[in-house]
Amino acid sequence: MTKAKKIAATRQATLKQLTIRDFALVSFLDIDLTPGLTVITGESGAGKSILLSALGLVIGERANTEVIRPGAQRADVSAEFELAETTDAFAYLSELALCDEDQPGRCLVRRIVSRDGRSRAFINGTPVTRQVLRTFTEGLLDIHSQHENQRLANKDVQLRLLDDYGVKETDLHAMRVSYRAWRDDLAAADRLRDLLASKEDRASLLNYQLEELATLALAEGEFERIEKEHKRLNQAQDLRGIVADSLTTLEDMDPVGRTLRALEGIDDDQPQLVAAREFLNSALALIDDAVRDLRGYDDSLEVNPEYLTTIDVRLALVHDLSRKHQVAPPDLASHYGKLQVELDEISTDKTAFVALAESAQQHEAAYRKRAKVVSGQRRSAANSFATAVSSCIKTLGIEGGELNLSFSEAESERGLESVEFHIVTNPNYPGAPLSKIASGGERARISLAIQVVAAEKTALPCLVLDEADIGVGGTTADVVGRLLRALAEHTQVICVTHAPQVAALGQRHLRVHKDAKQDTHIEPLAEDTRIDELARMLAGADVTQESRDYARTLLSEANADAVH
Repeated sequence: MTKAKKIAATRQATLKQLTIRDFALVSFLDIDLTPGLTVITGESGAGKSILLSALGLVIGERANTEVIRPGAQRADVSAEFELAETTDAFAYLSELALCDEDQPGRCLVRRIVSRDGRSRAFINGTPVTRQVLRTFTEGLLDIHSQHENQRLANKDVQLRLLDDYGVKETDLHAMRVSYRAWRDDLAAADRLRDLLASKEDRASLLNYQLEELATLALAEGEFERIEKEHKRLNQAQDLRGIVADSLTTLEDMDPVGRTLRALEGIDDDQPQLVAAREFLNSALALIDDAVRDLRGYDDSLEVNPEYLTTIDVRLALVHDLSRKHQVAPPDLASHYGKLQVELDEISTDKTAFVALAESAQQHEAAYRKRAKVVSGQRRSAANSFATAVSSCIKTLGIEGGELNLSFSEAESERGLESVEFHIVTNPNYPGAPLSKIASGGERARISLAIQVVAAEKTALPCLVLDEADIGVGGTTADVVGRLLRALAEHTQVICVTHAPQVAALGQRHLRVHKDAKQDTHIEPLAEDTRIDELARMLAGADVTQESRDYARTLLSEANADAVH
């Protein structure tokens, strides 16, 4: 079994139960539903359309107070679905954390319409918006009435049906991945381009400031050193005078020397005298050292006007740049490093932008290459898909009916084109989109033909059909019924019908009727009551033994076909 057929074999969802309270003519209905083909019959005016209206609330259609049963304060509709874990709907529930923890595949949708005009929606007991409800149920329930066929009229759905029919899923997936990577890179590059544009002036300023600071080339700690040196050189004349006076005083130390010589002439080793002589010796030695150092300091104070001018100029430049950059002079060196880091970050952004642009080009090339492969498969599959659907349309009694697929350029993650189903119902007139077909009955049968062909390779939602057999009878009605039965092998089908040939082919038969109070009820039919209902559909109010026998024949043939 191919991957496509494996997907098709797994039902998207099954509508298991529908509960309706105080809705239109319904006081209370609790309907159990099963997979396969369920037919709903009843006399005109019994309330069959109520079921479709109630299901419309379930899928998020607009509500108004007219649906509330007279005398009631609110209408309440609940639907229970069984979801396959591979469906988009299940993934959506998981994303919103709305799954039933005890039964993950079970989902309960509820809609309440109050008399004050308010409408509330719930998924598994959690309030949600109508838009969330519509998004969730989009792939679960597809309602086809004579006047509405919204899902199949959607170009995206039409393209998906064609892709499921004749395009390899691996090629579609690779194309989507390439497209998303391309668009992600483009978006990131655009954001970075805008960021770089906003930083362009800043980068120019940084380059100018760094050039100024680089010309200065102030080393760490240099400012403190040259500031001290400048101060000393500016005071050199005064300092040399002080040093000269100090040297004169220190060099005139003969009294100390004479005193030491006199004390050394005393022949006495009394400790205090000995200590005094030692201190005087030390004092003379220290004075000699001080004199030597002062002379060295005096030599360093030699005034060099050119050198002093150089220091003056450099200090003035340091203070000027300090004011311009609003940084203390000692911090100019570290400030240069910070500015360089900021400029390097902008340069890194430019490098990243170039890399993103190159990556976007590569992903775009991969996308276009893969999209061309997908386009080829689509156009190749289009003919066989159209032929199969056209054949089915004719089988359903629309002579000259034909499906044509119209391609137009439309670049997206789904490829290089979009597709639209154009239907020809009269060879003398051009084809028209499915939604533009005038006859509701024809539209319903054509939709059925499309879904029968598509169901072989794609997972369809639960289909609710309102009189897909309208305008047909006899052999064509039997064909419609058999096609519905075949379709129900792939997806749940619920069909409101007036055709006994269709009703006989249902795997479950529900009858809608009104009681004496004009309240609408619905009940499953056993074999004997089903024969009575089919006989009524065949003969109207005058049910005869002949009509009963024919009803038995219809059921017998339907059951025989099911066995074979």
